[in-house]
Amino acid sequence: MRNFNVALLLCFLLASPLLAQKKAITLEEIWDGTFRTESMEVLHSMKNGQQYSVLNQDQKKNISTIDIYDYRTLQKTRTFVSSADFFEFDEFSDYTFSEDETKVILATEVEPIFRRSKRAKYYVYDSTNNSVQAISEEKIQEPTFSPDGTKIAYGFNNDLYVHDLLSERTKRLTNDGLKNEIINGITDWVYEEEFSFVRAFEWNSKSDRIAFLKFDETFVPEFTMDVYGDELYPTQQKFKYPKAGELNSEVSLYIYDLLKSESKKVFLNQDYDNHYIPRIKWTNDPQILSAQYMNRHQNKLELWLINANGYESLIALQEEDKAYIDVTFDLTFLPDNSFIWTSEKSGNNHIYHHSRDGKLIRQVTEGNWEVTSYYGYDPANKKIFYQSTENGSTNRGVYSIGINGKDKKALVDKEGQSRASFSADHSYFINSFSSANIPPQYTLNNSSTGNVVKIIEDNKDLANKVSGYQVSDKEFSTISVNGNDLNMWMIKPPDFSKSKKYPLLMYQYSGPGSQSVANRWNSSNDYWYQMLAQQGYIVACVDGRGTGLKGAAFKKVTQNELGKFEVEDQIQVARQLGQLSYIDEDNIGIWGWSYGGFMSSNAILKGNDVFKMAIAVAPVTSWRFYDTIYTERYMMTPDENPSGYDDNSPINHVDKLKGHYMIVHGTGDDNVHVQNTMRMVEALIQADKDFEWMVYPDRNHGIFGGNTRKHLYRKMTNFINSTIGNNSTVSNNNVSKAKKTQVVPKSNNRSKPKAIKVDNVEEAENVVNELDAKETSLEVEAKEETTIEEEKVDAQESVESMPTKNMTAEEIRKVNEAYLAKKALEEGNTELTREEKKAKKAAEKLKKKQEREAKKTKDN
Repeated sequence: MRNFNVALLLCFLLASPLLAQKKAITLEEIWDGTFRTESMEVLHSMKNGQQYSVLNQDQKKNISTIDIYDYRTLQKTRTFVSSADFFEFDEFSDYTFSEDETKVILATEVEPIFRRSKRAKYYVYDSTNNSVQAISEEKIQEPTFSPDGTKIAYGFNNDLYVHDLLSERTKRLTNDGLKNEIINGITDWVYEEEFSFVRAFEWNSKSDRIAFLKFDETFVPEFTMDVYGDELYPTQQKFKYPKAGELNSEVSLYIYDLLKSESKKVFLNQDYDNHYIPRIKWTNDPQILSAQYMNRHQNKLELWLINANGYESLIALQEEDKAYIDVTFDLTFLPDNSFIWTSEKSGNNHIYHHSRDGKLIRQVTEGNWEVTSYYGYDPANKKIFYQSTENGSTNRGVYSIGINGKDKKALVDKEGQSRASFSADHSYFINSFSSANIPPQYTLNNSSTGNVVKIIEDNKDLANKVSGYQVSDKEFSTISVNGNDLNMWMIKPPDFSKSKKYPLLMYQYSGPGSQSVANRWNSSNDYWYQMLAQQGYIVACVDGRGTGLKGAAFKKVTQNELGKFEVEDQIQVARQLGQLSYIDEDNIGIWGWSYGGFMSSNAILKGNDVFKMAIAVAPVTSWRFYDTIYTERYMMTPDENPSGYDDNSPINHVDKLKGHYMIVHGTGDDNVHVQNTMRMVEALIQADKDFEWMVYPDRNHGIFGGNTRKHLYRKMTNFINSTIGNNSTVSNNNVSKAKKTQVVPKSNNRSKPKAIKVDNVEEAENVVNELDAKETSLEVEAKEETTIEEEKVDAQESVESMPTKNMTAEEIRKVNEAYLAKKALEEGNTELTREEKKAKKAAEKLKKKQEREAKKTKDN
């Protein structure tokens, strides 16, 4: 044992200078851009397939340029347009080319509305005559070129307009748009959030028709948010928000004929009521429009083909699922009007090829893995390009395959995350690759072989910078929980020792189809986890049942029971990790944001014997408060499934709170309303439970702006330190009394030794390492036994008067305990107290029970 401790001490002394040379990550650095990665912004592949454009910004001069680069050489060939050449605007932040690439729409003065929507002033630059013209004097939405490049359609004040670039005249296509009642061509709030699109109009290929959706949200309940701002009186933001079970907008499909200046509503050969139209798209035939219709439960999807001349219609494809169907943007019409479709009907998401009338030609990809992105079709070589999890569910690779399902080739399949952007003629692709250990690398690759042609950006400077910090590996593994092998990552302290015990912080999101355990480069949260690891925490993340990329059955098992199986998995994960020798099972915390906040709230309530602390940021506290499309996709309506809504909502389990709980929200959250937190707070108060909470004025679901993020993460860090950290001092009447009792001398005449000052670091480390190596303590727990004789051996060396410099609080605590034990032994007080004897008896009883259960399991 002495030799072991000497070796351990030598390792510590050798490692300490190395760790000391490396810097510790600070909150300020996480949020001030210190770890910013270099990336490629707003890349567009030019039609010739040999060049691409990039939006470049000169922040010092306030100049924006669209620069053209050559794929093969990666050299800039020319500047397409520069804001310095025009007085109409100083700079622009986004751009869109016309189909012939002679014109470009430039976005200026952008004003965000919700998650994806925005208003801005837009200009059109024409390279044929080097001119600029404003599309409108007002801020408009979603300006879109007609395919022939002569017109631009856009939304303004809930109506649809077309601006003619030749005559510079604007035509109003609809006249009934009205705020919070009728919207033409732009989605309502819930479509934007849950079906992921804003522009609800489409040009046909001949530029003479526009298909659009009309939203009648007159009877949708209105939600009101106070905006506190900086004026004397606050204002209010009002918008239509359908909560689960409430009325949705009535959505209808129209086609506007620009030659006839008339609009017609589309009527199908089948009646629909209370339905969704999540996608519309013209085929290559300018007369044929496709539209996807879905029932309110979202488990039946039909693809309709509509003739814009006679308005005849037919169903080209139908899908039905016991749970739900995910809507994607993958529908692609090929030159012959056959089409590509992706579906989970085989049990995993795969690519299918259908004829122009919808008949299945073949399933193109197959296997026990998921297609995660469809990149496109190369008609010259009859190849499909896609991204998938063929190299493991935490990785992403890039592949090609013949449309006949043959000649599959791995273009990039190394461990990590690869994402491709193909040139227009599919001869090249720019690959973005990263892993947990490699920052984003951008390379030019050959599309036939996958070979790297050139390195564009490798973020070496960032890699070198990060290497100068105390950064631990993100360790990937699986953990067997409730009959499933779940993906997990873990970050340990830089000076990790198996002989020590560390508090554990768990992070998760856990929402349907999501993935948090992925082999990719650091996000801001990862740097925060590294900072916590430097402070002595172990941080872990596990994707439980209901998350994505492991097949439809694994993902959809949570149907109608959101918050049941996912929470059970997180609780069991915590129990199992708590059994590891180096994790302190009495100091386990969990946190999450949005769905993850819903989960962390449930975890500390339903797992109140496991979790000592939880942080919930912007959580759903009852699914009755959330929107129709998302919630009913997984839960049906509250009337149809009341127990599913109520049995697993945190707001209904506040009486179970024992640990430390903090809830955080922004009052300007249009997505998960602050109502969730206010109702949770009221429930906690009425249950007489103590908790911490923080409300950020006017901040949305992302809770950012100015110092907000840094403030939030500092508050969370302090809460973690005060509840599960080594210096935890928080008093909370929810927390049950400590399980541990201290071994103290029994003599009534003894005096308690004073806390010591250590003055020999090597001697102190020797005592600490011996204590850790033996996994002993002066505290008697219900699951382990210690003897005074063992402590007598461990505390032979005097550790009085030794300086505490260079020692952690945990090391000082253990040295002090060793000193107290030594003094007690010297006085001959070796009897256990009655409470200690009781604890020892409980330990013996538990040990026998565990032995019986182990024998029973073995016999079975």
